[in-house]
Amino acid sequence: MKVEIDSSAFSEAVSWTTRIIPARPATPILTGVKLEAADGTLQLSAFDYEISARHHIEAGIDEDGTVIVQGKLLADIAKALPSGKTYLSTNGSKLTVSGGKSTFSLQLMPESDYPELPEIPSSLGAIDGDTFSHAIAQAAVAISREESRPVLTGVRVAFSGDKVQMTATDRFRLSRSTFTWSPAQDDTDTALLVRGNLLRDISRSLDTAQNVVLGFNSESPTLVSFTNAGKVSTTQLIDGEFPSVDRLFVSEYPIQAVIDKNALIDAIRRVSLVAERNAPIRMVFDNNEVTLSAGSADESQATEVIPVDMDGDPITIAFNPNYLLEGLGAIYEPYVRVKMVSPIKAVEFNGQQEQDGNESLDYRYLLVPVRFVD
Repeated sequence: MKVEIDSSAFSEAVSWTTRIIPARPATPILTGVKLEAADGTLQLSAFDYEISARHHIEAGIDEDGTVIVQGKLLADIAKALPSGKTYLSTNGSKLTVSGGKSTFSLQLMPESDYPELPEIPSSLGAIDGDTFSHAIAQAAVAISREESRPVLTGVRVAFSGDKVQMTATDRFRLSRSTFTWSPAQDDTDTALLVRGNLLRDISRSLDTAQNVVLGFNSESPTLVSFTNAGKVSTTQLIDGEFPSVDRLFVSEYPIQAVIDKNALIDAIRRVSLVAERNAPIRMVFDNNEVTLSAGSADESQATEVIPVDMDGDPITIAFNPNYLLEGLGAIYEPYVRVKMVSPIKAVEFNGQQEQDGNESLDYRYLLVPVRFVD
């Protein structure tokens, strides 16, 4: 192998590809990154049997070749090289990496030991990159951290014609984002349970100016792929049944309040300063005002009152402030509609553009209140 590449492009490609390499791989070969030089392109790939990452960049190829070297080490070297050109060349069992006045020699790993990467499944459809990134950010709010329940660490992505619905829940809250896309087949109707952490990771590195192409093959329904700006990620789907959550959404809420979102977020942050760890804050809705309070009589206390546009009877309700802030932070509209049934039933939060307008159902956030004693 003999290759000339742009240093910054090389560093970015190695960093993105090797991010999936596990800290404790099942076998040593999985610490490697595979480099394939041919036809004016340097292909990079990494794989841990469940997740794969592939990237390619333009390169001057004087000599074709395929090598495998320690991925994290190569990423550190690529990041440290000066701007300009990077040169890769093999000599026996070594890969030489040079740039500027720096030269590194890396031991090659046995290519025959490296597992074969999964085939990229056929296209299921395409999504605008910016839309996909926002939808992931909203749905990911309620992803569970309970590794003992893998199903709850995933996001259920349901496709029905040109509509996509992404849902996550950790049992205390539920987040759902809905958007349109361009399906490869008009009659597309399927649901995938995708790793939440991978979706978050994909979202962070998206080129939002380009589409994301989802790949899925119903004849081999265990793998999904995401392709964007030359980067391809694949992952094994989570095996299990996602909870039936549609019944949690109520058709009619007798108590509703519309609030300036930023004013509410700021008030929650101030009042929760006196709340002990995981202690709830109370919200008393009455007479077109909401009074937020936290703390106890024998400790520090805080209250704040902000105006609301309210319909329905007065109600006092309590929430985990962190859960409340995370859900509100995923609403992009300037106003939030809070829809309530009782102090113990799940509350729905929706965004809306105008204070006297209608709420948007593109993002729905359900939060279970905290029981409290007067």
